[in-house]
Formats: sequence, C-alpha cells, structure tokens
Amino acid sequence: MTHGEKQGLQIRFETLIIELSAKFINLSVDRIDEEIENGQMLVCEALGLNRSVFMETSGDKFLFTVNHMWVAPGVSKKYPADLTQEPAYWISNFLKGKVFFTSDLEDLPDVFDSHAKQSMRDTGVTSFLVVPLKVGENLIGLVSWESHGFRREWPKALVDRLRLISEVFANALSRKKAEEDLRALKDQLQIDNLYLLDEIKLEHKHHKIVGKSKAIKRVLHQVENVSGTPSTVLILGETGTGKEVVARAIHELSRCRKRPMVKVNCSALPAALIESELFGYEKGAFSGADANKEGRFEVANGSTIFLDEIGDLPLELQPKLLRVLQEGEFEKLGSTKTTQVNTRVIAATNRDLERAVKEGKFRSDLFFRLNIFPILVPPLRERSEDIPLLVKGFVQEFCESMGKAIDTIPKKSLEALSRYSWPGNIRELRNLVERAMIISKGNILKITPPETIDLEPDGIEPLDEMQRRHILRALKKTDGRIFGDTGAAKLLGMNPNSLRSRMRKLGIYRGTTYSSAKGDHALRDR
Repeated sequence: MTHGEKQGLQIRFETLIIELSAKFINLSVDRIDEEIENGQMLVCEALGLNRSVFMETSGDKFLFTVNHMWVAPGVSKKYPADLTQEPAYWISNFLKGKVFFTSDLEDLPDVFDSHAKQSMRDTGVTSFLVVPLKVGENLIGLVSWESHGFRREWPKALVDRLRLISEVFANALSRKKAEEDLRALKDQLQIDNLYLLDEIKLEHKHHKIVGKSKAIKRVLHQVENVSGTPSTVLILGETGTGKEVVARAIHELSRCRKRPMVKVNCSALPAALIESELFGYEKGAFSGADANKEGRFEVANGSTIFLDEIGDLPLELQPKLLRVLQEGEFEKLGSTKTTQVNTRVIAATNRDLERAVKEGKFRSDLFFRLNIFPILVPPLRERSEDIPLLVKGFVQEFCESMGKAIDTIPKKSLEALSRYSWPGNIRELRNLVERAMIISKGNILKITPPETIDLEPDGIEPLDEMQRRHILRALKKTDGRIFGDTGAAKLLGMNPNSLRSRMRKLGIYRGTTYSSAKGDHALRDR
C-alpha cells in the first residue's frame, strides 16, 4: 500500500469515527442495539478485522456475557466459554483501565495456559485487542476487536481510536439502561403522579435551572444521569443559553460537590498565557516566573474543571489537554517532572466542533475524548413556555438585590416576551428584566420585548434568519425527516448532506425541537 493510499484510509477511518460518534448523541434507545452492531461492522470493514465482541460484566464475580457481536462472512460466532469466566490476569489489568492486545497468540504471557490459547485458535483468532470499559472504579464490560487468519499490528494511534469508539458504544448502552430503568419506574406509578415527582425532584436539585418545557427537562435528566459518574461532559449550545449553569448543576450533584468547581474561559485568556494558567509553571521557566505556580488543573485535583469556550483553545495546546484527559498527567512549564491529577472535565462551546475538525482547526482525537457525553442546551426560542417562569425568577432575584416589591407582571407583557425570538437567549432576557426593574415604579413590572433586531430598518429580513425559518417549516412539514422521498431535503430541492451542513451553520442541531400536528418533537437522523 502506497503512502497516499495509507493516508486516504486514515482519513476515511477518522471520518467514520466522527460520523459514528455524532450518530449516537441523540439516538433513540430502541435503535441503540442495532446501531452498535452496525458500528462494529463499519469499523471492522474499514480496518479489515473479522470480528468484534461486546461483553458486559455480570455481578461481582466478573462473569462476562456476550450481548453484541459482529462477524465477517465465514467467521464463527462461537466464542470461547473459558474466556468469559474470571481470568485473574485479565481482570487485574482491566481494573486499571489497561487495553490488552497481541499480534500473535504465541506472544501471550505464560499465565494463559495452552487450553485458553487453543480455544482461541479453534475459533480462528490470530490477533486481538480488548478495551476495558469502566465507570469510576467499576469494570462494566469489554469490547474485543479481532483479526482471523493473519497477523495484525496495533499501533498506538489505532489503539486510541478503538478505545474511543468502544466508549461511545458503552455510553450509548448506559443511556439505554438508564432510560429503560425510567420506563420501568413509570410502569409502577400512575403517569400523572410520576410527572409530579419528576418536577419536584428536578426543582429541588436544579434550583438555578428554571423551566418546565420538554426541551429543558431532557437536559435535566441528562444532568442527573451523568453527574454521578466521572465521565467527561461536552455542553453545546448558543451563546447565552446557560451552559455554565448546566455545568454547575452537574458539579453540585457529583461526588466532588464539597470542593469548588474551577472555571477557565479559553477565549478570555491570551494564547501565550493559557498554558501556564492551565498547567502552571516552575520558578525560572520564563522571564518573570519568580516562584512556582499551580495551574488550574492542579487546583481542581479531586474536583471539577469547567473549560468554557473550548473551541477557542489554541491548536498547539490541544495535545497537552488530550494527554490530561487520557492519562491524567502533564508537565508544568519549565519542569521535567510529571504531575498526576484526578480531575473531572466539563467543557462547553457554542461552535460546531465537528466542522472545526473537518477544517483542521480542532484535533479529532480531542473531540472524540470530549464528546463522550454531549448535552445540547436548547436556545430560548425553542422553550418559549419557560419564559414566564424565568421572568418571575429574575424578578425575585432583583427584588432582593434592589429592595423593590414587584408582585405583578401583566399577562400581555409575558405573552409579548414569549413571542420574541431572543437572539441573546437567557442572558438577553435577564438583562431586559434588570433594566425594567430599574425603571419600574410601584409593584407592577413594566416590561416589553426589545425592538426586533431580526429586521433591518428598511424591513429586509437577514438571509440566515429567513433560511432558518424556511428549513424549520420544511422539517415541520416532513415531521423532522431529512432523507428520502418524503424528507425535507427533497422538499427543498437540496442534497441531504448539504442540508445537514446548512442546518449546523444556522444552529439547527439534533435535539432542536419543532412543532407539528402530532405534537413537539426533537430532530434526529432519519
């Protein structure tokens, strides 16, 4: 294979992993099993592998159950029974999170007896790689990638990619299990009572996240699902939607809530200073470094670090952040000593990182590592039913700080606010309420939405906003379907991939809600 062919294969494989990672973000639970095995097939075919096996642990005895498998034509589906038992050597390494692989069965350590090796030979295994899947200190399963009949090398770059895609599959199954548990709970209680319990629970735990819309409840349930784990979280959404509030909610529900969350705004710091801020420096590392300084990751050791505007992180610093995420270690500026940290990372951005990866502005391996559990915070225009609650909450806040006693908000004012598009989202709404509180006299809040900024003075609507509304109307007409003869792309006379690219540019993401005759829905790949 020529160098150009190898490079082309690598690019296609990188693209495949991006597409698979994106597919599982909001995949409905009833399709997760099917798409995991389809993903196993696509990865194996791209790499010329013959089999992939997904096993889950069963109880504390480390007995493994095979629940997803893809095999190439002519390859046996039989899996050695003794490999699903309790091999102490494997468990000791997997509990440390180590990937196990070999290019030749003859190279296996002596702890593997001849019977175990023969069992693998009998099913055709020549080379294999096994990725452990952990939540905290608990081993929850394994994913194997195998070649049959030929020797396969496992370079570090390939090992990292296979670990990433294995974790994507595992997180999808974890989400499926959480939703199945919720469904089981709903079967035990009357629906009305369960909704009441959910609202009480969410209001109690997330007192700074206000809302009753389906869009915000979906975010709150995602917060509850991920907060008890050490997993990295990527919060997506437009400017002003409250991404930092969501990050704080995750931290306040986590095991490290007794320690403060450390915040870093990656766009507010000059590129020359951000490395020393994140990782610290030793005395004498550069001119003016008169003493040792701890970086933000050291300060956040044992707690949470929130990396806001992660899309603005300089490209040259991204490998160092990737190493912290993968290995939990780094070197300070001016030091050769490795510093170990145990820090939970939550990142946020209003940028399209998938597009940035394709344009070479963001590392694909860092994107995969950050994108383990993405949460999309909806813009305010897609949760307009929450606006009255938000206004009342802001009024209460400013009454305390300003010493005022506002107790009435005209209904017509709330209806007008609900019709406004809020390009600045919750931040814009809060600022508007603050201005209204300053000028209001007595106990009635005099508030009106701003003069619309969607139209220029001559009445011409900006092109992007016009396109956005036109696409949403098409999606409403097709019930959110993008592809096929009955999809929005066909209706608009566009290539489906071009439509998806345009949707990302205009801020129409998977999870964006639209209304139809059948009720409110969220966009997904269809």
